[in-house]
This record gives sequence, structure tokens and C-alpha cells, in this order.
Amino acid sequence: MRRREFITLVGGAAAAWPLGARAQQPAMPVVGFLGAGSLRGDAYRVTAVRQGLMESGFVEGRNVAFEYRWAEDQYDRLPALAAELVRRKVAVIVAIAGNTSATAAKSATTTIPIVYLIGGDPIKMGLAVSLNRPGGNLTGVSMLSGSLVAKQFEVLRETVPNSALIGFLVNPDNQDAGNETKIAQAAAASVGQQVAIVHARKENELDTAFAALIEQRAGALVICSDPLMNDQSDKLVELAARHKLPAIHSVRRFTAAGGLMSYGTDIIEAHALSVFMRAGF
Repeated sequence: MRRREFITLVGGAAAAWPLGARAQQPAMPVVGFLGAGSLRGDAYRVTAVRQGLMESGFVEGRNVAFEYRWAEDQYDRLPALAAELVRRKVAVIVAIAGNTSATAAKSATTTIPIVYLIGGDPIKMGLAVSLNRPGGNLTGVSMLSGSLVAKQFEVLRETVPNSALIGFLVNPDNQDAGNETKIAQAAAASVGQQVAIVHARKENELDTAFAALIEQRAGALVICSDPLMNDQSDKLVELAARHKLPAIHSVRRFTAAGGLMSYGTDIIEAHALSVFMRAGF
């Protein structure tokens, strides 16, 4: 969504409400944030979106308000949280931190505009009809993180060339997990390596996943992009260091926390961009 169009959307939302609804609305438009992770883990995403609005003259408490809903890595909570934002009659829903929040928002409303940042293919996920004309009430940015998995395996192999078995840590609750797992298996097979697939749905399952990798004698690790994995960057860095397991992530905050390396898009820039784009992902 282009910057001017998004500002028009937010600024004109209150005026567009029917008189009866307007009486029940706050004096300023409300932007609803729907996140699969947590406030602590997604603070940098929220900051990116808010900064973009501030640069265009929208300041929280002065001419725009914000509502936040966090699933705390419990993805099954997202539909109910999205419904809360709809009942709140927000002007826009910003579905941050992944495919699951965007899908939940889409299921909750066909009228409130939704902007999102996802890692997968929006067409395959049913979020867009096409890339140049997404249709409906959704638009946003896709980082196409699944396409980066093969490159992550390539970079890791150059770093640890003698590792015959590469671990792939993935959250099976992520809608794109199956597709990214297939890409990981194909990428490893193309260079004669094997893949050990390990799952983690919650923070307390990460220790078990690493233990399984060590038991299988994995020589390195690719960490799949996911709100849980992004939220737990510090813990993932600690576990990789403890087990002496070279790892690559898709987000820079992993390396900022002391991790070995990352390969992926600039999430902060993508979040800022997502609220200003209308067509063409």
C-alpha cells in the first residue's frame, strides 16, 4: 500500500463510518496489531510500522490509536484475537509476524483492510488472487522465505563442508512448514547431504529438538523462519553454542544476539514497507 494511500485510509476511516457507528467509536482511528508471537519478541516489528506512520505525521495518542493482540506463540488463539479486533472496529488490521496471523485476520473480516508481512507465497496461502491484483481486503509484502532455504543450505555447506547431516528446525504449526521442509530436503539432496528434521511448537520444546539433533550427529543447523524461532533468538543462540552446532537463521537479530550467521531479507524494512503497499508484492 503506497504511503499516501495508507494515510488516506487511516485518516479517512473515522469519517467513513456510519453516523450510528461513529457515536460508538473513539475520536481517532485505531490500528489493530495481530501478532503470533509476543510483545517482547515482536517489539522491533511494531516499532518499524509505528515509525513509518510517525514520519507521515501520525503519532500515537495524538491522531491515531493502537490496539495489540498477541498469541504468545499459541497459534490456535489467533482466530479469537482477530475477532476481538473486528469487534473493536479498528480501521486497519496489521497482521505481523507470519502467515498464521494473516490467515486468521482474513477469516475474521472481509471488510476491514488488512496489511501483512508473510514468509510464504500469498497466492498458495489464499491471501491473494494474483501478485499484481491481490483482490479482496488484503495486501502486503511477502519475503518468500521458502525460496531462501536452499540458499541457506548452500551457505551453511560452504561454512561446514564436511557435515554429512544437516539439521532443519521447523515449527510444524507454521502454514508454510511443509513446503519449506520439502525445499530443505531437495536442497540437501542436491549436494549429497542428508537432513534431520526436528520440530518445536513452543519454547520448552527447543531443548528436546537440539538433543535430537546431537543424538543423530547433525553437523550443522538451518533454522526455519517462524514467529517462535524469531522470538527465541537468544535461546537458539545459547543452545547452538552449548552444543557447538553451527547454525544459520533467516533474520539478523539471530546474529545480533551472538549467532553465527543469517541469510534473509530485512524484516524491519519489510514491515515498514508492508503498510504502504497496495499492489505488487
